[in-house]
Amino acid sequence: MAPRTLLLTLANLLLPVAILVFATGFFPYKPFMPGLAEYEELGWEDRMGWEKGSGKESLPEAPFERLVFMVVDALRSDFVYGEGSGMAFVQSLIRDGTALPFTAHATSPTITMPRVKAMTTGSIPSFLDVILNFAESDTTSTLATQDTWLAQIKAKEGGKLVMYGDDTWLKLFPDFFVRADGTSSFFVSDFTEVDHNVTRHVPRELGEKDWNAMVLHYLGLDHIGHKAGPKSPNMVPKQKEMDEIVRQIYTAIESQDHLANTLFVLCGDHGMNEGGNHGGSAPGETSPALVFMSPKLKKVTQFTDRTSPIKPGGGEFEYYRMVEQSDIAPTLAGLLGFPVPRNNLGVFIEEMLGFWDDGRDRIQLLLRNARQMKRIVDATYPSLNFDDGVKDIEKECSSPKSDGQMLVCKWQDVVQIMSTIATIHPKLRIDRLYWFLRAAQETMSSTASNYDVPRLILGTSLALLSAVLTFFTLPAFRPISPQGIAYALILILYSILMFASSYVEEEHNFWYWATSAWFFYLFISSSRKEWYRKFILHPAIMLGILHRVIRRWNQTGQKFAGADDIVHSQLFHGSNSIVLWSLVGATYLDLTVRLSRHVARSIATFEGHSGVSFTEESDANRVMGMAAVLPLGATAFVFKLAFTAKDAPELTRGISVGLIQWVEGLSLVGIARMVFGGLLLSAFWIGVAEWKRTKGKKGESNGDFAVTLFDLTSLFLITQTRAQNIPLFLLFRLQFFFLSLLHLPPTSITTTTLLLSQTAFFALGNSNAISSIDLSNSYNGISSYNVLAVGLLVFLSNWAGPIYFSLAGVLLLGAHGQSRRNIALDEVDSRDWVQKEREHLEQLAMREDEGRVRRVEGDVWRAHVVLLTLWTAVGLGSVMAACTVLRSHLFVWSVFSPKFLFAGAWGVLWYFGGVVGGGGLLWGVGRW
Repeated sequence: MAPRTLLLTLANLLLPVAILVFATGFFPYKPFMPGLAEYEELGWEDRMGWEKGSGKESLPEAPFERLVFMVVDALRSDFVYGEGSGMAFVQSLIRDGTALPFTAHATSPTITMPRVKAMTTGSIPSFLDVILNFAESDTTSTLATQDTWLAQIKAKEGGKLVMYGDDTWLKLFPDFFVRADGTSSFFVSDFTEVDHNVTRHVPRELGEKDWNAMVLHYLGLDHIGHKAGPKSPNMVPKQKEMDEIVRQIYTAIESQDHLANTLFVLCGDHGMNEGGNHGGSAPGETSPALVFMSPKLKKVTQFTDRTSPIKPGGGEFEYYRMVEQSDIAPTLAGLLGFPVPRNNLGVFIEEMLGFWDDGRDRIQLLLRNARQMKRIVDATYPSLNFDDGVKDIEKECSSPKSDGQMLVCKWQDVVQIMSTIATIHPKLRIDRLYWFLRAAQETMSSTASNYDVPRLILGTSLALLSAVLTFFTLPAFRPISPQGIAYALILILYSILMFASSYVEEEHNFWYWATSAWFFYLFISSSRKEWYRKFILHPAIMLGILHRVIRRWNQTGQKFAGADDIVHSQLFHGSNSIVLWSLVGATYLDLTVRLSRHVARSIATFEGHSGVSFTEESDANRVMGMAAVLPLGATAFVFKLAFTAKDAPELTRGISVGLIQWVEGLSLVGIARMVFGGLLLSAFWIGVAEWKRTKGKKGESNGDFAVTLFDLTSLFLITQTRAQNIPLFLLFRLQFFFLSLLHLPPTSITTTTLLLSQTAFFALGNSNAISSIDLSNSYNGISSYNVLAVGLLVFLSNWAGPIYFSLAGVLLLGAHGQSRRNIALDEVDSRDWVQKEREHLEQLAMREDEGRVRRVEGDVWRAHVVLLTLWTAVGLGSVMAACTVLRSHLFVWSVFSPKFLFAGAWGVLWYFGGVVGGGGLLWGVGRW
């Protein structure tokens, strides 16, 4: 193996190792205190008139004995409280005073698993749960050994739990439930059965008397959001369905004696953004509803706002009072009578204190909450003194130098007011306790993760070492070319911008402007030597015009995510949806025509006409080719129409009602499998024909089969794309055509591949936020959850654009290599050999020149891989360095952590899968 090839191989091997090492240091599990909390003596009993000891006789009496905890996945606050809500019954309970409403602040990442952890433990989960959330069989994230309100209820005498719905609960709490029926949260194509499977158990369980807590987790509303967004016509009917479930449960609580002391909690684990997704920190994603319901609540809601529906207050989705999602755990502890979970960072919800008339009971509840949180603070700051001795606050707390010292001072203030005589008004003690609790919650919730800094440095160093090794495999730098300078400038600017949170959020703008500048350079560099010197006809100008349309297709990022764009304009909606489907149909037709030409050539090959070209095809073969491929193209189009009619019917209103009714009755799984099977069959048929034409001899291919695979892959990619984005692939095809007219050198082709891959990613509506991940096409052709199949389809759906251009770049490189081949062969034909030796020497010359051209072609491919490896290594290294340096930054979890996950996907899945794997296959097929 040549030294350069060895270095390049080593550089590639270092990339996944660097990502893994860095991830284990950046996303470690946060430490937790094991075991279950128990009641203990509080101190100051003599001052407060409490009985000595920790027995039940000294505890405030719990107003509730049983709990129904109903989670509606992605239940954004306005879905319950807003004027357009379908939850009329819940709003009537708010007006009656039997429901206490809040907006629960869900911290990033707004994904189901970490949010369930927050609600049950009261703690702040690790960002690593974003990854574990997608692992159906994962057991490493279990809460079986942690203190939660479920564990506390289960530990009570005769405590029994039941659960129906999202099987995330079964993974987090194995062997906790005496009865359970789980459903996969990732089968997002299902809006109805996934909820009916929960609801069918409700009537029977409401009649049972053996359980202490029943957990219900409904997924349909979240699935509708992922498929069609919060404004989907399916959204309000789903809200009404959930409202009817609430009515059924609440009516049972009112009417059945054994449910009289039951607390009913309705909440969302997270919200959703305007795209229907979640995972980030946008207001819609972090603002789920939280409603406590019971006839007993009239006692505590008499002084609260009972207006419903209502307009939001402080923020777009902030209805009523905002509480932290972690506040659920200590509040349930007080209301149901068990100790606050050990790792809780939540604060008892103040309105609930109204259940206890005695001020000493209220103080005791808050003091137990404060002591529990103080132990966490003490463990976090072991060098500070958090004892209960009275100190001189004015001397020691005049100017605290750190967050820990500030909390020591606030605790000392609690100690002083609790140590005073019992006649002090309870309200003062309560205010001081809340002062400490909320400060401790804010400080501990924002405390940086326990990063493994040596691993962070090692991972970053490995990525940069990969870049250095790749750098030494680059060809000679002389002469310095403009395209090389452009590549280096893009790489340097990108690396610098990764250290700015605002640029990471709006990264698409960098690629849009860089691509525009690159097209302008192509215009300047090639305008003098081409026949299309007229300004408007120049391919680079046409590329710029197409690029302008493409960048306006979807608004993305954070700042202008809701701004006007082509997809959300009236151009594609309502009666104008015929425009969208005309463009979609044109995209499918273009691919069908191109595939029919490949099939026609394969038919000619089987007939013995292996040398036939596209222009020499017989009319009969063309007709047969179209007849063979048309069913595949038509089936793919019908699948997308049926898919959209079910998930986003507002995009099909301009289509014939009869046609829509017909496609809605089709099986989406079956049609998708027909499309995928047709693609595989077509590839096999044309591949056999290519083998027959070349007789398996290396060097006989003209690259047609590579183009065939590219077109088949394109059809697959648009099948994995939302209908409103499919016309983009028609624009991508036009860009590919105009690029082929420019006859770019290899370095320019690689730079163009890089730019258009990144541009296409953002143009399809993606961003660096977890919430932009599109799950709508993750179950095409799949009838049940499979982590590998779903994960692969999720990647292919979201990286469809980059994969398209990574393969298109290979074809452009192949065209460059083919032109070099033709030059060599032309030179052979023009040599003036002696007649009697011409044939023999011509064969020798052709072999020598063919070998030279093949070596050049090999160098072209290697240089392409080298430049993209360098880009991947430097890009990863810069992102890792930014995460390491800015690990204490305010936006580390909402901006930089998601960016690292996306950089990992680009570095492993796109680079190794799309560039090295798919591109290498296409290059090899084209050179056979």
